[in-house]
Amino acid sequence: MASMDSTGPSVPGRLRSGDLLHAGLAVALLLGAWSVGGLEVSTGKVSSIEAINGSTVLLPCTYSSCIGIRNLYFRWQCNANGTLLKYCDAEIPQEGVEPKVQVFHERVEFVGSSKTNNISILLWNITFDDAGDYICFARNQKEKNRNHSAVFTLIVVNQLSEVDNTLTVIIVSVVGGVIGLGIIVMVIKALVVHFLLKDDEKNKECLVSSSGNDNTENGLSGAKADNKGTPKA
Repeated sequence: MASMDSTGPSVPGRLRSGDLLHAGLAVALLLGAWSVGGLEVSTGKVSSIEAINGSTVLLPCTYSSCIGIRNLYFRWQCNANGTLLKYCDAEIPQEGVEPKVQVFHERVEFVGSSKTNNISILLWNITFDDAGDYICFARNQKEKNRNHSAVFTLIVVNQLSEVDNTLTVIIVSVVGGVIGLGIIVMVIKALVVHFLLKDDEKNKECLVSSSGNDNTENGLSGAKADNKGTPKA
C-alpha cells in the first residue's frame, strides 16, 4: 500500500490556484487591451459654447476605436430639465459607409461623415429654450455593444460677454518696459565703453609723446654738460 505524505493532498490545490492565477492574468490583459482600444466619443477640448440668441451653432462629436466599427449606432439627445429629447440617430454599418440619419427636430442638420469619424450636428436659429446639455452617444456592435457618451453644453445669451484684457495689457506693458530698459542699459554701456577706450588711446598717445620729449631734452642737456667738461688741449 503506497504511503502518502503530508504534501500529497496539497499539490492539486496548488496546481488549481496557479491555473486560476494565470487565467486571471490573461483575462485582465484582454480586458486592458479591450479598454485601451475601445470605443470613445469626444466633443473636443472645449465642452461648452456661448452663442447669441438666433444664431446657428455646431454641436461637435467624433468617435474612435482602434478595433474598428461594425453597426455603430449613435444618437444626439438634449437634457431639457431632466427630460431627454432625441434630436437624431443613425447606424453606420461599417467604416467609410455614410449613415442614413433620422432627424427628429426641425432645426437640426447632420453634418458629420463616417469617413472622418464625425457625427456632429448643426442647430439652426437657436433660442433660449435650446440652452442645456447635449449628449452624444455611440454603441459599437463589434465590441460587444460597448458604448460611450460625451456631453456638450450650450449657453444662449443676448450678446457675447466682452473679454477683460486689462491683465494682458499690464503683462505686455511690463514685459515691454523690461525689454526697453534692458536695451537702454546695453546702449549706455556700449557708449561708456566706447568713450573709455577713446580716453585710454589719448592717454597712451600723451604718454608716448611725453616720454619722447623727455628723452630728447635729457640727451641735449647731457651733451651740453659733456662739452663743457672737456678740457682744452
